[in-house]
Amino acid sequence: AAVGCCPASRMGTCGEGSEDERHSQPAGIFPSNGETEVKRAEKREFVTAMHDAFSSAGAVVVAGYTGLTVAEISAFRAKVKAAGGTVKVAKNRLAKIALQGTEAHHMSDMFKGQTLVVYSTDPIAAPKAAVDYAKANEKLVIIGGAMGATSLDENGVRALAALPSLDELRAKLLAPARRAQARVAPRIGVATQRAQLTQQRGRVRPGQRDDFL
Repeated sequence: AAVGCCPASRMGTCGEGSEDERHSQPAGIFPSNGETEVKRAEKREFVTAMHDAFSSAGAVVVAGYTGLTVAEISAFRAKVKAAGGTVKVAKNRLAKIALQGTEAHHMSDMFKGQTLVVYSTDPIAAPKAAVDYAKANEKLVIIGGAMGATSLDENGVRALAALPSLDELRAKLLAPARRAQARVAPRIGVATQRAQLTQQRGRVRPGQRDDFL
């Protein structure tokens, strides 16, 4: 179901109303439970950021990371970032809230246990980076994911990962043009030199032509 201006709006805090009005509104999905306002604000920010990611990403991958060390997660983040993607450790309940109102809402059941989310604008980059890392480190377990409204199981993620990325496709498409350019460039250079030489000869005075030649 659609959720106001953003999932966090269910908390009654979407920038509307006076400060007194906002504080008087019910906590909704985020009851205080003794939490500080700072903690609740962090949760709202997480939900909003993940909602935007789920809405705009070309592909999203959910993976289990039980047993991964902080150093290993950092290495994985760096690998995904280099590929043009992002890694977020999921707070399952908040991730499910963030999914509401997006095409990827069907992913909700994937958020169980220790999970993280990998996403990218390029629909191939996130799956490829996640699958490649999982091959080297079995503690990263591919659960599934989504490509827009399309739900992906583990095999679906691996199938996407096997496809060339957008950068790889561009490189393949441009390769023939670059090879042709490499063949033609020397000929253009020779033709240019000949034209310049002809112009220079045309500017030489008759008495100097023998010396020039």
